[in-house]
Amino acid sequence: MQKHVFLLFLFLTACVGKPLRTVQIPDSAGELYLVVLGIAQDGGYPHAGCRRDCCRQAQNGHRLPHSPVCLGLVDERAKKVFLLEATPDFADQWFLLQELTNNRDKRTPDGIFLTHAHVGHYAGLIQLGREIMGAQNVPVWAMPRMEKFLRENGPWSQLVGLRNIDLHPLRADSTAQLTPDLRITPFTVPHRDEFSETVGYRIESLRKKVLFIPDIDKWEKWSRDIVQEVRSVDHALLDATFFKDGELVGRSMQDVPHPFVAETMQRFAQAPGVEKKKVTFIHLNHTNPLLWENKSRNEVLSAGFSLAEEGMVIGL
Repeated sequence: MQKHVFLLFLFLTACVGKPLRTVQIPDSAGELYLVVLGIAQDGGYPHAGCRRDCCRQAQNGHRLPHSPVCLGLVDERAKKVFLLEATPDFADQWFLLQELTNNRDKRTPDGIFLTHAHVGHYAGLIQLGREIMGAQNVPVWAMPRMEKFLRENGPWSQLVGLRNIDLHPLRADSTAQLTPDLRITPFTVPHRDEFSETVGYRIESLRKKVLFIPDIDKWEKWSRDIVQEVRSVDHALLDATFFKDGELVGRSMQDVPHPFVAETMQRFAQAPGVEKKKVTFIHLNHTNPLLWENKSRNEVLSAGFSLAEEGMVIGL
C-alpha cells in the first residue's frame, strides 16, 4: 500500500509566513493506524488574547502553531476514516487526513467520536452544517448527556434536524465495532461536566490497544489506576494540559483541575522504562512550556516519556 507525503499548512494570520510540516504515513504503520492531527488545548497555540511570551513565540513565527487535540483513525482495508474530536480547526484537520489517506473523494468522515462538550472538542461540528459543507448524515458518536445536549441546543440541534449529522448513542464500557479489524470503547472520567459527561477511549485492533484520555481532572479522582490502565495497552495518549502548578498567572489552578505532567511522571516513577515509553503527552495548554521551552521538553523525554506532535502516526 503506497503511503503519502504531504506538507501541512498551519494557517496563522499573525505570521508573515505560513510554517510547514512534512507529514508522512510510514509503510510500517500498516493498514490500520492513528494520526495525530492536533496536540493543543481547546484554544490551540497561540491562544486568543494571549500577549505573553509563550504565545508571542508563535505569533512572531519563532515557534510552530498547534491545533486543538484531534486524532484520525484509519482502516485502509475497510476504506474507513474516522475522527476523534471535532475541533475549531476541523477544516484543516479533515483536509490533512483526506490528503494523507488519499481520500480526496470522501467528502466527510465515516464517523466522528466526541469526548465531551468543551468547545475545543465539538465546536467543529458546525462545519458540517448547511452554511458550509451541507453534509448528509455524518455519524456522530456521543454519550447520553452529550447526545441530549446536541439534540436540544442550537445551533447543534439544526445539524440534527437537517440531518447533517446522525447521532449514534454510546454507553460507557460498551464497545462499538467500526470495521472487522477495529473497535472502540468509551469509559467515563471525572471532569468539569457542565453540559455532558466526559469520556476517554480505548481503541483496539486485533493486534494493539491505544488509550486516549485528553481531559481528566486528577488521576486520584478516577476510580481506575492510570498505571494499571497503561500497563494493559500498547500506547497511551494522556492529558498534559499543564506542566506544573502555578502556570496560570492570577488564577487558581484548582478552578481547572488537570493532572500536571510533573504529577503523571511521578506516578510512573517506579514503572519500568517500557511502561513509561507507552505514555505520550497530549492536550497542551498554551502556557505549558512543553510547547515552547526546550528545557522542559528534554526533562520529559529524558525521563522516558513521549510528546505528541502533529503528524505522529501510531500503527494498530
